[in-house]
Order: sequence, then structure tokens, then C-alpha cells
Amino acid sequence: MDLKHLFDVSGKVAIVTGGSRGIGEMIAEGLVTNGVKTYITARKAEACDATAARLNALGHPGQGECVSVPADMATAEGIASFVEYFKEHEDKLHILVNNAGAAWGAPLGEFPELGFDKVLDINVKAPYMLSQALLEPLTAAATPDDPGRIIMTGSIDGLKVPVGDNFSYSASKAGVHMLARHMAKFMTDRHITVNCIAPGPFMSKMMAYRLEDEDMRKVIEGANPRGRIGSPEDVAGTVIWLSSRAGSYINGATVPVDGGIAMLT
Repeated sequence: MDLKHLFDVSGKVAIVTGGSRGIGEMIAEGLVTNGVKTYITARKAEACDATAARLNALGHPGQGECVSVPADMATAEGIASFVEYFKEHEDKLHILVNNAGAAWGAPLGEFPELGFDKVLDINVKAPYMLSQALLEPLTAAATPDDPGRIIMTGSIDGLKVPVGDNFSYSASKAGVHMLARHMAKFMTDRHITVNCIAPGPFMSKMMAYRLEDEDMRKVIEGANPRGRIGSPEDVAGTVIWLSSRAGSYINGATVPVDGGIAMLT
């Protein structure tokens, strides 16, 4: 029994999609800081490269490396090019964080078909197709005691009815939660676990327009049982737990990272 290294993820290789900003960047920083070689993707090459440079310059003792591979996870071509690059450089993948996502809002009766197609393509289809394309390196890294990990980023909006008109977003995130469970059942024999995190309010592009308004931020914080929005440590810590020996027996679960909002519904 090794209780001393329960949360050790050093030496592992990870991918974080949508890793250039927001929750993806928080997760990537947590992994890199804790010794993980982390590949990040994003559509915008400049932002992806800048985040990798920032994380590589942190200088924590024993930290890992961040590798920028700009790619559009919303397209089959983008997924294929990223997977090809990764397989040219790595034989094994220990942690896949399917975090890239999109949102859309429009009033009932005016919601465009494009708003559904775009959101479901990037939020639901892309994580499945990328996971499928990376089965070989995930399986190569997996053992009964230290399984490969796929972690999906869902949302609190997939657990409760949102206050806004982001219909395709809430539907997609509820779909991500079930997709994680379904994938988990079919990947168990490969020693790969699939879990999902469901973040509440964090400082991200999707939430910035609300959280940058001081009055609105106070309302959001006041409605949270913990009295605040999420911090980078909150989401990075959850991913590290799920990726470590401490989380190796968790499978097919959706973990709210929301300060307790889900329990209010």
C-alpha cells in the first residue's frame, strides 16, 4: 500500500483540448506544475503558443512540459492532424482531457439550426471522435492498477435547467455526461476509465461577460453555497485526483465542481 504518492501524476503524458484559456488552461497549468508533459490544443495558434510559453516559464521544481499543437477540434481534419502529430511524438497517452467547447444563446422561437449543429459537433461529437482516434496510445499506457484516463468537461448546466436561453449548450453537456458513462462501460476491458467533471461558474470566456460586471458577480457568488466562483485549484485539483492513483477506482462518474449549486435543484 502506497499512501504517500496517492496524488502523484508526475511523468505522465496528457492532452488538454481547448487548453489555451479558461478552464482548459487552469487544468493544463495544474498538470504541468505537477510534472505532466501536457499537449494543449486550440483553434488560434497564437493563443495556444502563448499559453504553452507561459506554462513552460513557470519554473516549478520537477514540473512537466507544455506542448502547443494548434488544431480545430470541431473538424475531422483538425482531429486527424492533431492525432497524427501526437502519434509521431508519443507512444503512450495517460490522460486525455476533452475540454474544448462552444456555447450559443438565442430566444425560444428564434434559435438557429446552426447554433445546435455547431455546439453539438464540438461539445459531443468531437470528444468521442478524438477519444476513439487515441485508443491505441491510451491502451498502451493503461494497466490494471493505473488505468488510462479520459476526462470530459461537462457543465452544471447539464445537471440543472439554466436560467439562460443556451438550449443547445445544456443539451450538449447533458449528452457529455451520458457519453462518459457509456464510453466507460465499453472501455473498462482496456483498463481505461472515463469520467466527467461538471464545472459551475469559473472565470472563462463563456462567463467573462457576467463575471466582469461587479454587481452580477456578487449575485452569482451570493447564489453559490460556497459564496464564491471556482478557482484554478478547484478544477485542476479535481482533474489531478481523477488522473492519479487516488482516482483510479472512479469510473463512469460525473463530478460537480460547482460549490454545491447542483444540490439546490
